[in-house]
Amino acid sequence: MADDEKRLRWERATAWPGIAASALFLVVYTWQVLDQSKPPTLAAALLVVIVAIWSFFAVDYVVRITLASDKWLFVRKNPIDLLSVLLPAARPFRLITGLRHLRGLRGNTPSHLRRRVIIIAALAVLMFIYVISLAELQAERDAPGANIKSFGDALWWAAVTMATVGYGDYYPVTVTGRLLAVVLMIGGIAVVGTSSATIVSYLAERTQTLRIARRNDEEGEDPPGDEREP
Repeated sequence: MADDEKRLRWERATAWPGIAASALFLVVYTWQVLDQSKPPTLAAALLVVIVAIWSFFAVDYVVRITLASDKWLFVRKNPIDLLSVLLPAARPFRLITGLRHLRGLRGNTPSHLRRRVIIIAALAVLMFIYVISLAELQAERDAPGANIKSFGDALWWAAVTMATVGYGDYYPVTVTGRLLAVVLMIGGIAVVGTSSATIVSYLAERTQTLRIARRNDEEGEDPPGDEREP
């Protein structure tokens, strides 16, 4: 139990540095992929920054899992943190998981949970498309027979693939590009399912609230909770 308290203190102390490191990685990774004319010294400097950020994430994860009393539970509850150590493309998503530390997204009430899910899901979609587009461009643009040769091409391909439209005007030709396409398809299904469940939950909760308010009004009673007139 004492180790868990130390872990929580460590997580609170590294929350904002982790968010900053994720944002910096996203900027540096974008620069590294899109700027093909950068001098060797700048390329080396960007690589040093990426390695330093990876080192930060690796040390952070090792410390937290060492202090966790139930290590398997910790791994299951923090998959993004593990992926951010193993896969470079997953590191920007630490920026999203860090949002739970914001005051407006804390709490366990249904409204807090719904707000947290909606905001994080929306940001995850945008981040997912953006990062996959960068990785796809990096994998495809120099391959023989590739048709995804600019960031605009990659962004359009990612959007239509995730939306399951699939026009077929752009498609990956490399093994890495096709693996990224599979990840994008699976992610699209997961995001659509989460969004649909959240909307249905909100509508069901709102319908129940209105039904209770109408019944109380018919019976001449005050509505419950925050629906009561001041």
